[in-house]
This record gives sequence, C-alpha cells and structure tokens, in this order.
Amino acid sequence: MAKYHHVIFVGAGPGDPELITVKGQKALARAHLILYAGSLVSPAVLEWAGASAELVDTAKLNLEEICARLIAGQRAGRRVVRVHSGDPSL
Repeated sequence: MAKYHHVIFVGAGPGDPELITVKGQKALARAHLILYAGSLVSPAVLEWAGASAELVDTAKLNLEEICARLIAGQRAGRRVVRVHSGDPSL
C-alpha cells in the first residue's frame, strides 16, 4: 500500500526567488513531482527542487489536466508540489 502525502501548494512570491519561504524550499527539495506555472514562476525558484524531481510546466495545460496530474501523483504515493506565483492563499 502506498503512503499518501498531501499535495503542497507553494507560493513563489512576488517574483523574487529569495522571498520563497523556508517551508516552500523544503517542500521543493523533498518533492517527487513539481507542477509549476512556467509563464509566472521564475526558473530560479525551481533550483530548490531535488535532482530527481519530475518538473512539469503547466503553462500549456488546462485546469482539468493539472488536477489530474496532481491527483495521480498523490495517489501513486509521490510527494507533489504545485508552485504558483504570489500567495496561493489569496
């Protein structure tokens, strides 16, 4: 039976990669699958990702496709992180 992890949503801040939280950095470093908005998220933010993480640019995906990948990764027991610009709680 696979161990399930929460899907973590990380805000990439206002564009300056140095403003990402420590918690966000740790989530990226531990992630198996990272979905990010390539048109909005600075590539420097992705430097926190582990070397073996699968990176998926969601710029060309619709919401249904993004959600399907998030769910599939989580159900497979992978640590999944969704990175978006700004603060995702707003």
